[in-house]
Amino acid sequence: MELINNIDIAAQAIGAGKLVAFPTETVYGLGADALNPLAVAKIFELKERPSFDPLIVHIADLQQLEKLVSVIDERVYRLAAQYWPGPLTMVLPKSNRVPDIVTSGLPTVGIRMPNHKIALELIQKSGCPIAAPSANKFGRISPTTSAHVKKQLPRVDFILEGGKTTVGIESTIIKLTGTGFQVLRNGIITQEELEKILPFDGNSILEEQSAPGMMKSHYSPGKKFLIAQGAVLKIEKSKAGLISFSGNLEKGCRKVIRVSEREDLKDYAVNMFEALHAFEDDPDIDIILAEPVPETGIGKAIMDRLRKAEFNWRHSLNHVGP
Repeated sequence: MELINNIDIAAQAIGAGKLVAFPTETVYGLGADALNPLAVAKIFELKERPSFDPLIVHIADLQQLEKLVSVIDERVYRLAAQYWPGPLTMVLPKSNRVPDIVTSGLPTVGIRMPNHKIALELIQKSGCPIAAPSANKFGRISPTTSAHVKKQLPRVDFILEGGKTTVGIESTIIKLTGTGFQVLRNGIITQEELEKILPFDGNSILEEQSAPGMMKSHYSPGKKFLIAQGAVLKIEKSKAGLISFSGNLEKGCRKVIRVSEREDLKDYAVNMFEALHAFEDDPDIDIILAEPVPETGIGKAIMDRLRKAEFNWRHSLNHVGP
């Protein structure tokens, strides 16, 4: 693993079929040439990612989009005009150029244009679209700094340094339907914002595993993690680290990380994964708690990730009573 600042070296590595972790505005991605199935296979191997979980393809311009999809309707361009570059992924019918390993055999591919100078320059200089899930072990905490990548993926060929990400959670993923759009994964771009452009389709059935981040367990730290509500608040807090939002739950916790000084949900999103990493690495902390937020707007995306991070640890509730 080599930490670098040189985009030319990183682009050459992508062209040679190697893996490069790189910054986007959301989280760091683990990138490979999306049109090289052998390179993409290395992503699954390094992340220990199951083959049924599809990848998102990152592009730098609409010409790349048109080569990756079999059909584009005008709604795609309307959404792209508003939200690209940006943290919106659209799941679209794929062309034959996209290897099946990228889409886990599905007839659709998730595509987005990242709003990050380094990411866009890397794609342009590589001369190919880049397939990139988050640069972490599968199911673990997403990386928002190069240090988070180095901790989880020390065998990656290169890490392209880009500082801390500015959005902090993965992109919103949508799929277009005959009547509008479905939300496959919540993100910083909310359903309410998207409804200003297209109607929301709440009637069509969501296809299982049609996009990344749809499993019940994800984003999980290596220490016991629970959402700080209900019975959980009766837990002995003397060795607990609290991810705090309002400040109301901090009493009794060994350590506290306040993710926002102004109770701004965007701050929670930006700082949530970094706080999880900090407590995971802290030898003084045995259990991590996170304050819940109302499920409106960005709160939907935050609570989606907290619930998935908690999923494998929920058995501990049996020890704290009703």
